[in-house]
Amino acid sequence: MGKDRAAGLAGVVAGHTAVATVGKEGVGLTYRGYSIHDLAEHSTFEEVAYLLIHGRLPTQSELSNYKAELLRLRGLPQPLKTVLEQVPGDAHPMDVMRTGCSALGALEPEGAARQPAAIASRLLASFGSMLLYWHHFHSRGARIDTLTDDETAAGHFLGLLHGRRPDELKLRAMDVSLILYAEHEFNASTFAARTITSTLADFYSAAAGAIGALRGPLHGGANEAAMELIERFSTPDAAEKGIMEMLAAKELIMGFGHRVYRVSDPRSDVIKQWSKRLAEAAGDQRLFPVSERIEQVMRREKALFPNLDFYSATAYHFCGIPARFFTPVFVMSRIAGWAAHIIEQRADNRLIRPAADYVGPQPRPFAPIAARSG
Repeated sequence: MGKDRAAGLAGVVAGHTAVATVGKEGVGLTYRGYSIHDLAEHSTFEEVAYLLIHGRLPTQSELSNYKAELLRLRGLPQPLKTVLEQVPGDAHPMDVMRTGCSALGALEPEGAARQPAAIASRLLASFGSMLLYWHHFHSRGARIDTLTDDETAAGHFLGLLHGRRPDELKLRAMDVSLILYAEHEFNASTFAARTITSTLADFYSAAAGAIGALRGPLHGGANEAAMELIERFSTPDAAEKGIMEMLAAKELIMGFGHRVYRVSDPRSDVIKQWSKRLAEAAGDQRLFPVSERIEQVMRREKALFPNLDFYSATAYHFCGIPARFFTPVFVMSRIAGWAAHIIEQRADNRLIRPAADYVGPQPRPFAPIAARSG
């Protein structure tokens, strides 16, 4: 294997999966055989999470029971609340997610009474609770009750964040976003989770490791960077001028292109339409037009398409979600995919231990310290 091919494992097949297909023919995304477009149009996040973790779509009774289970699991144990209160208010929210996951693993360890699917449900239900308990405690000194009666993860999160039930447009937009972010094959965080799982580590360790991988700006932070970019410009013309200057300076424009997709990101058009609807409902005449102009310039100048992160930024903004929470929302969704891969890795496990091409010094004699010059 050549050095360039090995870099970043680009193009290297590192295993088998029945969870998702990504980028077939340069486009396309399926979860267990179902098109992402069909799932975004007709399904709910809870259905999709069940599909990923259990391998099939639920019946109506199974879905009702699953939603009821998730609703019951939103509460946080007091020791975890104490931990979250000790995390500084100016900490990165992804540190809150990682710390909360690790602490819960110590309080409710995996074992005979807690199987992987049950832990997946616990984390699906409580990640939003962890983030917003910490947020409200440090922003206004409130110890909120995280047990809400909204049956959806989208409603639970937006309701806890704003203290009121969201309108139906924001609720559905958030639900679709969670579906789009739920799974994406052997991305960096998922592969990290599978690598940790292959050592026979517990479920929480794999999930915490995945959160750590997602924290990096080249993986999970692109939507935050996209929002910061979009908000720089007051008009589409200013955006075009600014992007052209950035390109001339060879600056990286976050939210465009993809390591796997060659033609387009199938998720982008879906979230773009939701961003447009939300912008129209908000009376926005700046952020969405600026976003479209940036997209046009990047296509014209670099032949690059927007990925899911780009229009997710404005969609989340119109839902009233602070930019620093964008990547934690990613965690709330992607835990469904991580769980599916942890379970799949365990079912046919072999320790993941790739080889490396050595490029260091050739064998040489050891020189005692007294004989070393310099």
